[in-house]
Amino acid sequence: MEDLIKKAMAAREMAYAPYSGFLVGAALECADGTVFTGCNIENASFSPTNCAERTAFFKAVSEGKREFVRIAIVGGRREEMVAPAPCGVCLQVMAEFCKANEFQIIMAKDTQDYTEAYLKELLPNNFSLK
Repeated sequence: MEDLIKKAMAAREMAYAPYSGFLVGAALECADGTVFTGCNIENASFSPTNCAERTAFFKAVSEGKREFVRIAIVGGRREEMVAPAPCGVCLQVMAEFCKANEFQIIMAKDTQDYTEAYLKELLPNNFSLK
């Protein structure tokens, strides 16, 4: 868990957030142990902005991965870290690829201060065509 949070913290350093100043990093662990990282990438028109969690998922899916175990998310402004929860859009993307009662979400300030939840707890009634 500590290593995954550290990778999310490193990904946060790559965030592009000139409008909100809220930097987010994510590290997504695949079932085979591969880890994909992502950061948030803002845009002046806001709608094309992409969250760190979705960046990590889209990188993984584009490389052929489809089975995921957990994701660590860190974030905050430069001067103050918080343990951010994923937004609804990110949760729905997770629901597309993950078993809601098995996929773990780690929301961390650092390697010692974090909260864990399962996708089902954060998005109990996800939209699915499956």
